[in-house]
Order: sequence, then C-alpha cells, then structure tokens
Amino acid sequence: MFVATILTGSFLLFLVQPMVARMALPRLGGAPAVWNSAMLVYQALLLAGYAYAHWLGRVRPRAQAAIHLGVLIVAALWLPIGLVAMAPSAEAQPALWVPWLLGLSIGPLFFAVSAQAPLIQRWFSDASGGGDPYALYAASNLGSFAGLIAYPLLVEPLMAVHGQSLLWSGGYVLLIVLVLACATRLPKTAAVDHVAATSAPPGARRIAHWIALALVPSGMMLATSTYITTDIVAMPLLWVIPLGLYLLSFSVAFANDRWLADLLTRIAPITILLFGGIIMGGVNERPFFSAGIALLLLFMISVALHTALYRKRPAPDRLTGFYLAMSAGGALGGVFAALVAPVVFDWTYEYPLLILAAGALVPQLYLFGQVRRLWTAEGPTKWISLAAIIIVMAVVAGLRITDPSRAFGESRQGVDFLVIATLGLAAIGARVPYMIVLAGALILFGGYRSLELSIESGARVRSYFGVYTVRDEPGPNGGTRELDHGTTVHGIQLRGSPTRERTPTTYYAVGSGVGQAMLAAPALYGPGARIGVVGLGTGTLSCYARPGQRWRFYEIDPAIVRIARDTGQFTYLSRCQPNPEIRLGDARIALAHDAADSLDLLALDAFSSDSVPMHLMTREAFATYGRVLARDGLLLVHISNRFIDLEPVIAAAAREGGWIAVEMKYRPPSLLVDRASASDWVALSREPRAIAALRATDLDWRPLRPRKGFTGWTDDYSTILPLLNGF
Repeated sequence: MFVATILTGSFLLFLVQPMVARMALPRLGGAPAVWNSAMLVYQALLLAGYAYAHWLGRVRPRAQAAIHLGVLIVAALWLPIGLVAMAPSAEAQPALWVPWLLGLSIGPLFFAVSAQAPLIQRWFSDASGGGDPYALYAASNLGSFAGLIAYPLLVEPLMAVHGQSLLWSGGYVLLIVLVLACATRLPKTAAVDHVAATSAPPGARRIAHWIALALVPSGMMLATSTYITTDIVAMPLLWVIPLGLYLLSFSVAFANDRWLADLLTRIAPITILLFGGIIMGGVNERPFFSAGIALLLLFMISVALHTALYRKRPAPDRLTGFYLAMSAGGALGGVFAALVAPVVFDWTYEYPLLILAAGALVPQLYLFGQVRRLWTAEGPTKWISLAAIIIVMAVVAGLRITDPSRAFGESRQGVDFLVIATLGLAAIGARVPYMIVLAGALILFGGYRSLELSIESGARVRSYFGVYTVRDEPGPNGGTRELDHGTTVHGIQLRGSPTRERTPTTYYAVGSGVGQAMLAAPALYGPGARIGVVGLGTGTLSCYARPGQRWRFYEIDPAIVRIARDTGQFTYLSRCQPNPEIRLGDARIALAHDAADSLDLLALDAFSSDSVPMHLMTREAFATYGRVLARDGLLLVHISNRFIDLEPVIAAAAREGGWIAVEMKYRPPSLLVDRASASDWVALSREPRAIAALRATDLDWRPLRPRKGFTGWTDDYSTILPLLNGF
C-alpha cells in the first residue's frame, strides 16, 4: 500500500511538470529557458512540500494524516489542472513572470503532492515499527521517472491537453484515496518516540555537505537541459531526458542492491575528467553525439553525488530533515542555473563551474596501488609529482593558446587529450592534483576561447532566450561579420562597402524563397505594400524594403534589437531602414492585437538557435496570421531545420485553414557567392493569384503535399515524434 501510494504520487508529480510547461508554450514562447523557469518553480514548491513534511513529523501520526488529507482536499479546488487566465505585458520580465504564472496555476496541487515521498516514508517507518524507509525513495524516483517518460511517449502523442488535464485530475483523486488507506495503517496511539527523534542530530557541516551534494546535480540537470534543447527544439521529449536521468540516478543511488551505485561512483571521476573536456570542446557537426556525451556526464555525476548522499544518510527518525536539506540543495541549484547564471554570465559558464564542483565533491579512490603510494609517500615525492603535473599542464596550455593559427587539427587535439587523460588517471584519488588536471582540461578544450570572447567588448551577449556571439571573419573585399545563436548561424553581413553591406545573405539571399517573395511584393501589392517580419535577427530582410512600403518587425528578445539596431555591429537596418517599427514581445501575442487585414506579406522566421517555437506552428497561430493578412496576402514560413521535418505541420495547417501552399528548397550554386545558404521556405496564400504570380518567378516552387495520417498541431495537441529526421 505504501509503495503504491508513493509510486502514484511521484508519477503524478513528474507527469505534471512537462504537461504544464507544454500548456504554457502558446503563452510564453518556445525558448528553452521556459523549461528552466518551470523547473525553478517545481524545485521551490518541492522545497516547500518537504519543509511541510518535516514540520508535520512533529505531531502524532494520526494527526499527520488528518492534516495532510485536509491539505490534499483544499488543493483539489485547483482541479482540473491548467493555467490561470493571465497574459504578460510587453514590459514583463520572463524570468520573473513565468514562475509567477506557474506558481499561481499549479502551486497548491504541486505543494500537496510533493510532500508525498518523505511523508509516506515516515508513515511506513511508523507503521512497520521502525522499518528502513530509504528503499521507498528509490521506488519514489522510479515513479517519477515513469511519469516523465510516459508524457512525451504516450500522453502527449495520444491525448489533447484538455484530456491530459482530466487524466491528471483523476489520478489526483486516486491519490487521495490511497493516502486515506495508508492513514488507516498508522498506529492509533502514538508514544513520544513515534514523534521525537532519538538519534544524534546532524551538525551544520554535515547539513551543508548534504546541500552541496544535492545542489550540483540539480544545477547540472538544468544546464544540460539548456544545452540539448537550444539546438533542437523546446519540447517535452527533450526536456524530460535530463530530468529523467537525474531522477533515475536517485533510484540507483538509494537502491538496496549497492553494486551498480558503487561501480558507477568509482568510475565517475574518470568520466568527469574525460567527458568534461570533450563537452567543452564541442562537436557542432555532430550535435546528437555531443548531446549523448552531455547526458552521460549528467547521469554519472548525479549517481556519484547521490550515492555520497546515501552513504551519509541519517537514521530514519531524521529522514524528513535529510530530505529537506536535499530539496534545499536542489532549489539552490535551480536558482543558480536558471536565475543567477543568465544574469551574471555572458556565456554558459555555469556548466564548467558545475563540472568542477562535481570533481571536487565526487568520492575518489586510487586506481592503482602504485599511484596510491606515489601520493601518500612521505618526503618530497608527492610534491615533485604535483610540480610535474603543473609543468606539463602549463606546457600544453602554452602550446595551444600561443599557437598563432589557432587551427588545431584532429591529431593535435588527440595528443593534448591523451596527455591530459594520462595525467588525470594518475591523479585520481588525490583531490588537489585531480582538480588541477580537470580545471586545465576545461580551460584548454574550449574554456579559454570563451574567456577571450567574454573579454572582447560586444562579442557576446546573453539573455533569457540564449547566448549570442558576434564573430568577424577576414577576407577579400572586407570580410564578413556573423551572428550566432548557440551553435546556429542567425545572420551574416558582408563588410567593406555600402553595397556589400546591403546585400541579403544566408537564408535570405535573392534566390531564396523569401527573397523571391520580397522582390515580387511591389508587383503584387503596389508601391505601398505592408510587410511584416517575425524574427529580427541581424535585420537582413530590411534591405528588400522599397520607398513607400510600410514594414514592421516582431522580436521577442530586446538583446537582438540592440545588436541589430543600436550597437552598430550590423548595419542592415541603418543602411536600409534607419527607423524601423519593431514590436517587442512574443510575435503571436503581438499579432493577435494587430488590426485585421493590416499586412500584405508576413515572413515567419522565428528560431531560438535551431529550434522552432511550437506555438507559432499551430492551427490557432495560422488563424491569427490569416486574420492579420489581406485576403490575397502572402505568408512565408522558414522551415529549414537539421533535426525536424516541418513540412507535414505546415501542410496540415494549410489544409485546415484553406491556404494554398508551395515550397522552395533553395540550394545556392556556391556558398561563397554572397554567403548564400541552403534554405527551405513555404509560401501560403488564400488567393490563387498570389501563389501563381510567385510560381511564375521560379519553377522551383512546388506544391506542398500533406503527409497521410498526420494530425496537424493545435494549441491543445502536438507531437514531433513522427517528424524527427531519420524516424
């Protein structure tokens, strides 16, 4: 009964996390930071629930049951679960507004359910006369893991959001029944020893160690989530993988059978040393490989540090205080990764800092007897060894950093990696030498390049929506300047002359789908054509503007506006549209407030790194575009993507909305000519004449055909499983 109750509560707790974040996408946008904000709310509520469970342990067991059932029933007033009806203002800070919305929407329910794990474990100990409850924590995390995996693989693909809400609400009612059943197992009379702890209380140093061991995996989980969702898509399937591995690590670390936890903990220092350097170097050409390395690193760190927590657990009568300290550490990790780091750092420095912290905290054992004797020997031996490590690291660093070409080939990378790996393996078990090698690896394999960009004025900016990097590339006739979001190019400008600076490049070159549509606009809509662009980027499309036309841009991130308009780093706007109209905020919300029939052409080019905001691709979103566009207006949608095939989504939206849709897959003859890039654009209109005029300019425009059996996206239903490239 106790296991079933813990499994049900944990399943519901972690089923609701991706569910509510998915509900929030149409209102909050598709940035990966939305998930981190949601996770921060969950961790804060979890901390509050654990504090409540800890406090509740001071009263008699039957009184605990009565109070907790009352809390569950009061929280049921928030059923069926969903978001409250409120929308952000244009001036609202997403990092603050998102937690406020989620807290108001699910706070009481999440708080009530979050107390389940520690409270039911304490009840089990009371009901069984002092039985060990820690194995139930492993069951709790298995239930949490099952809830997470069930959402993207079963619940989201098979049910609309409204049905998901009803399913969760039914599960909540079942949980109340199970808690009531557990309450009947509690002792009818409770002596003092059922309530008062008899074991020695933990000291402040031990509590601080608990908090640190919980903080690092929590922060790593959020940092890893940002890393893998920035370049693919902000979706529950990828959100839940880091969180699922984080939860699974608890199940391994707290299991009765210790062999797996002990094995992974023993090899964790090796994994941190080797994979930490790889992940810092980055393998942009193989993003799935990099994501796999990041996830494995997260799992190994989490297992090792949670195993250290398990080894330092107190007696069962101190259980709720132990879990409260763990929850406090988890919340602090969330605060660091989701609130502090984006404000303090201009790059994801929290990631290497957390890897370093993991190296400092992870349990270590010497790999070989000879190595142990080396570091434990009396006399100068260990100091000579430490000096040798420092000298070798300094030589490797000097060769890499002072190389004028900075063109490190694979052979050079391999030699450096082999040297560092050898030093690290010899240092495992000796904390200080190990940390020197680990810090050196993180700096040499990418850290120093990031520090250089941070020192260079204006080279990098970080906002709630990601990290932007401006790079200059020398070349003939003045070279180029590039804007990257994460690892994805978001714009390139030719430099050297006013003519070159006005030339549209990358996905917006003259031969691209959007380039042809912009050139056709005067013929289709006259000299006063009304043009809208969702996604400002570097402002490249502004150089298609003609005198008399009325343009407006929609941009969610103020940092992009500053880069494109105010800093002078890119001159598309100053050369082509010195005083553009820019609407700040989520484009879908802004367009919903625009007058009907107020645009002739709307270009949809909204990307967060390489991820496409899902809420801009739903049937309701296309209805908004259709309302704002004139009857014969053109909608251009950019669907270039390395990971997801968006054609079926657009085709389904076109069919349901009465649009005619054609697609152009532009492949420039040479990427070196005006830095044009391959791009896929879809043009839609409800007027055949507009599509016919566009197709007359180029025969490469081809009808977009729906995929048989594919269900279009709506605000209530979407899944990308059938759209992943390679599936």
